[in-house]
Amino acid sequence: MNGNFQKLKAVRTVLLLFLTLVTVLVVKSQDTVRYTLDEVIKIAQSQSPDAIMARHRFRSSYWGYRSFRATYLPGVTLNATIPNLSRSIDPIDQPNGAVEYIPRSITNYSVDLSVSQKIGFTGGEVFLSTGLVRQDNYRKNFISNNDTVTRQFVTNLINIGFRQPIFKYNPYKWERKIEPMKYEEAKRAYIEANEDVAITAVNQFFALLLAQIEVDIAYKNMANYDTLYNIAKGRYRLGKIAENELLQLELNLLKAEATVETADLNYSDMLFRFKSYLRLKDDYPVALIPPVITPDFSVPVQQAVEEAKTNTSQGLAFQRRLLEAESQLNRAKRDGRFDAELFAVVGLTQTSDNIPEAYKNPLDEERVTLGMSVPLLDWGKARGDIKMAESNQYLVMTAVEQDRIDFEQAIFLQVMQFNIQQKQMLIAAKSDTVAQKRFEVTQKRYMIGKVNDVLELNNAQIDNDNAKMGYYRSLMDYWKNYYQLRKLTLYDFQRKMRIFVGFEDLIE
Repeated sequence: MNGNFQKLKAVRTVLLLFLTLVTVLVVKSQDTVRYTLDEVIKIAQSQSPDAIMARHRFRSSYWGYRSFRATYLPGVTLNATIPNLSRSIDPIDQPNGAVEYIPRSITNYSVDLSVSQKIGFTGGEVFLSTGLVRQDNYRKNFISNNDTVTRQFVTNLINIGFRQPIFKYNPYKWERKIEPMKYEEAKRAYIEANEDVAITAVNQFFALLLAQIEVDIAYKNMANYDTLYNIAKGRYRLGKIAENELLQLELNLLKAEATVETADLNYSDMLFRFKSYLRLKDDYPVALIPPVITPDFSVPVQQAVEEAKTNTSQGLAFQRRLLEAESQLNRAKRDGRFDAELFAVVGLTQTSDNIPEAYKNPLDEERVTLGMSVPLLDWGKARGDIKMAESNQYLVMTAVEQDRIDFEQAIFLQVMQFNIQQKQMLIAAKSDTVAQKRFEVTQKRYMIGKVNDVLELNNAQIDNDNAKMGYYRSLMDYWKNYYQLRKLTLYDFQRKMRIFVGFEDLIE
């Protein structure tokens, strides 16, 4: 039974080595694409799904802001009716006192061109218009049995007027303050989304890098344990080691072979996720270059807080939320109270049965309307709306105050985390060096017979693997904290400058 097991193990080992050789030959036959962390971040910020969605969210905000600005530009409108036809039977008094019902058909044609301009400061509107109306009147004459046709032209040469609410809530006044803030907030949110993409790219990069390192460690350990097991078999035959030590090394070899399979599967999964996020279409092998050189600088806490208040979308959102609450309170105080609106228009008009005469000797026309609305009894609705708006404003002020405290605390913790990261990396790098040296010494001593305890060799190998993985995880934490700090402050403390993006390239 033991002999069959030994044959099965030997066959499995040969198959694994064969598959490894085939994999190496396939990889060497293709061009391996190597990526640094900076290259991966640039690709992610260019073509990843998150980057594409962020660009379209910004474009939506941009066109919303353009639409807002367009409301303050002069609007030109052309209205036309061709035609407006109506048929009716009208009662007509006859000379003998009788009433006769006569069929009548009226056709109207009209065209009107107007230019209007909103006045944001007052909430009013001025307009300028000109127009022409043609009316054709067909009436049946039963006495003469003939149709009577009359045609009339009415011209409005020019009308100049304005419409001005006096006590109403002025939405344009508040929009001119809030909408530019929303657009600026959208610009900052896009930069933050860009940094978010960088953080995700860091995660994807190191997830694949760790999987890549795990594969290297797994194959290296399998080769080491295969060598140690073959040496142990010779020592066992000579009676230099006990059977349990040989069995332990055999078990270690089997575990190493299983770890190789698991590491390969995990690497394939991480490689798929990596290529999927970066939208890489080719099937070339990928090799990642670890960013072993990290910028060494510290970040002042107070400067980070001030930069965050000045640069980030959240810092601007605090101001916008307070302004919106103030706007809603102003609306509650203005609407539903004493309202008045002034409408005035002056112009020149004329009528004739032909177009040339309709434009001669125009007559002046004036219209002035002052409308008022006074609620006499609303059962306290207006007062209730005001009280609700006041309470809402107080809630917003309280929430903003608390959010500012939490915001500053989050920045403080992030800065502290980043500032200690460099020291933690040095410790992790030292631990990796020490563990690797210890494993190499223990392995050599075991191979020459000076260390007979296989558990000591196992512990040295486990510590070595953990230390190596720990170093790269520390490296990953450093870069995640680095880009997280950039996102929270929108400031590059390494170059000592604000983070900018060319927004013109985003707008098509």
